[in-house]
Amino acid sequence: MGTSRLRAAAQLTAVGAALAATPLLLAACSSGGGGSQPSNMITISSNQCGGTWQLAQPGWHTFEINNQGTGGADVDLVDPANGAIYAEVENTGPATITPMRLDVGSGKYAFLCSFADFDPQQGATVTVPGHATGTPAILPITYNDLIPLAKKYVTEEETAIKVLASETATLAAAVRHGNLATARRDWLTAHLQYETLGDAYGAFGNFDTEIDGRADAVGVNSPQWTGFYRLEYGLWHGQSLASLVPVAAALNNDVDQLVTWWPTQEVTLSDLGRRAHEVIENALEFQLTGHDDYGSGTTLASTVAAIAASRVLLALLDPLLVPRYPGLASVYSGLDQLQSLLEKERRPNGWWVPASALSVAARQAIDAACGQVLQELAPIAAITEPRNTLNAF
Repeated sequence: MGTSRLRAAAQLTAVGAALAATPLLLAACSSGGGGSQPSNMITISSNQCGGTWQLAQPGWHTFEINNQGTGGADVDLVDPANGAIYAEVENTGPATITPMRLDVGSGKYAFLCSFADFDPQQGATVTVPGHATGTPAILPITYNDLIPLAKKYVTEEETAIKVLASETATLAAAVRHGNLATARRDWLTAHLQYETLGDAYGAFGNFDTEIDGRADAVGVNSPQWTGFYRLEYGLWHGQSLASLVPVAAALNNDVDQLVTWWPTQEVTLSDLGRRAHEVIENALEFQLTGHDDYGSGTTLASTVAAIAASRVLLALLDPLLVPRYPGLASVYSGLDQLQSLLEKERRPNGWWVPASALSVAARQAIDAACGQVLQELAPIAAITEPRNTLNAF
């Protein structure tokens, strides 16, 4: 069965109000085929989208999306004047019924159905009487909205990767020259630069494994383990710098290859909004738990770098988010709060309190702030998911 997901604005509506509201009765009307559909049933297939339906008055209502087609479908409830979306059901399967619940205000509505291999079709326009305000509609973001932002992001990331390459070259030189203190500091500088690259989470493919792969699958003694974490383990576990020269050289070589490879890539447009959330989620799982601490105790610093990566993506998407997401200010303030808590754990010498050494109070405050900002970030992936509107066909 498909999943019902209200757009971001609907997600911000108080749950208590939803539970207290009494669903409206949907007037049973004759369908196009002469039969009738149940009072709250919206029937869809490859050749119909919603049938004939009416609402007697505005208020909270649950539509039951009945997919009588032979394939999965996405179903939106839209403003027929401009395609703005009130609510949606994603990938509702054939022969399934999926609920779509929202606060229906006064105005005009229509269902928009998208089946694979068929053009989108928009159903009948229905006017809900009165002057009530309901769940606001959000204008969908299109591929054309995101393409120039993706191109800009590729260029910005290319610049950042070149900075990384310079830093890994400096790091490799420090290891080669046998200066442990310098090598450790150069390692932290370069690793934090890598952690600010939002697309490192998933978009770099094998390069991410080679440059920043964990030892979970192969073990710390495996020659297959390479990259920043392998070098960190050696630098903080007493391994000779001579033995780490090839590790540092391989890391620098992999980054140099990434510099060449990256400009040839195309960013998946839906990743732009999703990554802003995922980099923080990844930090919660692996950095704030101390999982990715191989000796340096700097996973809190890596979390601050993840916040920087999320900010880069948010700044890119800001023109699209401001008119669509009322909770955007809470995202920025939440990131500020989390970063402030983390930076309190930075020591005067520039190093950080390890995640495992946090006080109970600091741990609780950081975890709470991270959980809150993840909740605020969550709607952005849905809002920025590109879609083809009916007018595009």
